[in-house]
This record gives sequence, structure tokens and C-alpha cells, in this order.
Amino acid sequence: MRVRRAATRANSAATKKALASTSSTTASRRRPSDSEGDAGIEAGTYPVVTRLQAPPYTALAPHLPQFGRFGGADPETVASVRAILDDVRARGDAGVRDQTRRLDDIDLAPREWEVPVAGCQEALERLPSPLVAALEIAAARVRDYHARQVERGFSTRDADGTEIGMQVVPLERVGVYVPGGKAAYPSTVLMTALPARVAGVGEIVMVTPPGGTPDVVLAAARLAGVDRVFRVGGAQAIAALAYGTPTIPRVDKIVGPGNRFVTEAKRQVAGDVGIDMLAGPTEVLVLADDTADVRAVAADLIAQAEHDEDACAWCVTTSTLLADGLSGELARQMERSPRRAIVERALAARGVVVVVPDLDAAVEVANRRAPEHLELLVRDPWAVARRIRHAGAIFVGDSTPEPVGDYLAGPSHVLPTGGAARYVSPLGVYDFVKRMSVICYSRERLERDAAHIVALAEAEGLYGHAEAVRVRTSDIRRQTSDVTRHTSESGTKSDV
Repeated sequence: MRVRRAATRANSAATKKALASTSSTTASRRRPSDSEGDAGIEAGTYPVVTRLQAPPYTALAPHLPQFGRFGGADPETVASVRAILDDVRARGDAGVRDQTRRLDDIDLAPREWEVPVAGCQEALERLPSPLVAALEIAAARVRDYHARQVERGFSTRDADGTEIGMQVVPLERVGVYVPGGKAAYPSTVLMTALPARVAGVGEIVMVTPPGGTPDVVLAAARLAGVDRVFRVGGAQAIAALAYGTPTIPRVDKIVGPGNRFVTEAKRQVAGDVGIDMLAGPTEVLVLADDTADVRAVAADLIAQAEHDEDACAWCVTTSTLLADGLSGELARQMERSPRRAIVERALAARGVVVVVPDLDAAVEVANRRAPEHLELLVRDPWAVARRIRHAGAIFVGDSTPEPVGDYLAGPSHVLPTGGAARYVSPLGVYDFVKRMSVICYSRERLERDAAHIVALAEAEGLYGHAEAVRVRTSDIRRQTSDVTRHTSESGTKSDV
């Protein structure tokens, strides 16, 4: 307890120091010149994150996902993706090749798309030892965590011999999409392929954009047990996985994040093939009280904002002192970021600080926002965690910044965004299996239940359903025979 109070005092002191060193708000700080930063940034001042008070909660409405700010693709993207899907579905490999040439300015023949298993092994051997060690530790933790999710199914047998149960069967083949282009994402390989491997999927097919796939991505594929790797990306890769081509096999389900074209392609092929979720821009909500260190809060917001300009970074706090100091601390830390331009734009567009009177209100805001990542930087984080209903992943306590979940903790970092955490779970073993109901009635049970089944079937007007039971059961047949005979006799008397 003394250690906790000492840490609380230290964090509070750090917040006061940060506030004292901020001579003015972010809005008064000079923006870097074009030579210092991105030439596309207009001269002026740093943007400020939006500051709100709650309750009332109506002020949150324009910033919540269901109001369309994080909604579906624009009509142009929808039409563009539809054309790509139709082309690949109609022309197979030729469509994939032409679309890749047009969109990525790379022309690879179909025979050049696949990276052999030996190539992945060679990539692993080329990596420096510390990076290999990090990948191996991450892979082991992801594998161990997801092993606890494995469902065995069940079966129960009653005294009369009736059996009912559930049979769990892994999917035969899945496709894993791994983004590429500006960055390498070996962690995404591990977080998508390993749950599939633990689930017992028969074949894992990975696609990733062409243009020199980094060794670290191929090495991760090797460690994760990926069976086949193809250097194809974008909507055309999703189409190939969904419909199959002579080179790329059709899969049962597609998982993994991507840009808006990939996400829209997944949306359009859903139904022809299974998908995990429709991932939008990444999100974090830091729930902080007066014990939180403003430097840590700012660092965590920036860590999420650096992903892309559409990233969403919220802080919900009971501390006016922390809220007052946050803009200045963000400005200071942004100046050191190699991705400063991206961070600035993200925070200006979707950075929000909500000041609330107490933790009850803070929890209410968090549940309304239903963020992808929720950090709890409060005195008793576990007490707050138990009250959270809607979040992709909860990061409990000051020693658990969101990046530990991105890379090493174990749970998959493929999480619902855009408020979908209200009804969608993180990617897991359960995404790679099917559950089938198994029913085996005994003759005794069918005889006993027949009248009820017939009554319900006839109430719905489905007399064929009723007859399928009647022809199998003596009691129902006798009742039917009696009714038929009675009707016949009544008809005969009437005729007389």
C-alpha cells in the first residue's frame, strides 16, 4: 500500500510539473515550418484535442461512431472495390495480375506470387538474434493464451437413451490478410495465424502486398505455422481468397486488418465467405484519475495516434489538473515523434478529452464509446475493469500500456473498432471453428414428445413437419387413424 501511495504522489507531482511548465495551451504553440515537418501542414499553431464535459452525455454524440464519423466506405470506394471483385471473379489470375499492376505498379506473373516455405525459413535465419527471440516469445505467449480458448464440445445422454450435444470442428482453410506497404507487421501474422493454428485449421493461406515482403514478416509466418504465403495485396487479394483462382485457393474465412479498400472488399464478399470483422481506424480510450501521470497519458494517446490520421485517441478523466496539462504535454511529446505530422492530424480530428465528476461517469462514457483499447490508469483499476461492458481489450493499471497487447501479452490484437465492441469479440480460436448441434432421439423419447411436436408444427401450418413425426410413432398414428375413422363415420351418417 505504501508503494502504491508513493507512486500516486509521484504521478500527481509529474502532472503538476507538466502543467507548470506549460506556459500556454497547445493552441498558442508554434507549428513547425514546412522544412521542419510535413509540407502539407499549414503554418499556424498545433491543433488542440477537443475538450468536453460529461454529464450530460449529449455532448459526446458527434464524436461517437454510430453518428457516422467512423462509418462505411464512400460510394467511390464501394464502386471501385466492386469492379475489382468482379474482375477477379471473372478472370481469376489475370484479373489479380492486372489489378496489382494498375494499383501497385508491380507486375508479377502468377508463378512468382507464392513464397516457398524454404524462403520463409531463410528469412527467419537472416534476422538478428534479439528480433528472433522477441518473435519466439510473442509466438509462445499467443499460442499459450489461445490454447485456453479451445472448445471440446459436449454430449449428454438421458436415461431413455436420447443424446444431445455440440460438435466443434475447425475450418478447413482460412485466409490471413497482413497489411504491408509503408510498414511491416509481423505481429499481425502471429495474432491472426496462431489462433487459427491452435484451433486446428487444416490450411492457413497468407496474403500480403508485393514489393519486397520484409524478412520479419516471412519469419513470423514461419513461426506461426502458415502453410502458404502469396505476395498479393489489396481488394484483389481478398477477391482471390473469396472466390479462388488457379493459383490462390479459395478459403472458408478471411481474417486480418487492412486499409479501407481491403475492409470494403471484406464487407462485399461476406456471405460468399466468412470474415472476422470490419476493422476501422484504431482507437484508444485512457480512463484516468488524479493518480495518473500526464506524461504516460500523453504518450499512450500519441502511441495510438501515430498509426494513421484517422486514429481515435480519447482521455476520460476525473482530474481537471490532468486535463489542463494534457495539451501542453501532447505538444512537447509530439515534437519528438518521427510521425509528428500524422499524430497532429489524428489528434486534431479525433483527439478528445472528457472531464467527468467521478468514476461512475467515466465508466458510463467508456461504455458508450465502446473503444477498441481501454486503458485504466486509476487507483483501483480492477474495480473499474469489472464494471466495463464494452471494450475490445482492457489494459489494467499503469504498468500495462497498450503496446504490450499489440506485441507480447498473448491475446490477439485484432479487435473490434468503431463501437463494434458492443457486440463483437476479439479475434480468437472461436473464429476458426464451427459448432454443430448433434441430436439423437431414442424411440421412447420420440413417442413421448410426438404429440407436442405435432401440435407446434400444425400451429405453424407446417403439416409436413407433423407428418414426418406421425409416420414414425405408433401413438400418433393411432390418434390419426381414430380421427380419420371418426371423420369418415360422421361423413357417412351425414350422407344418410
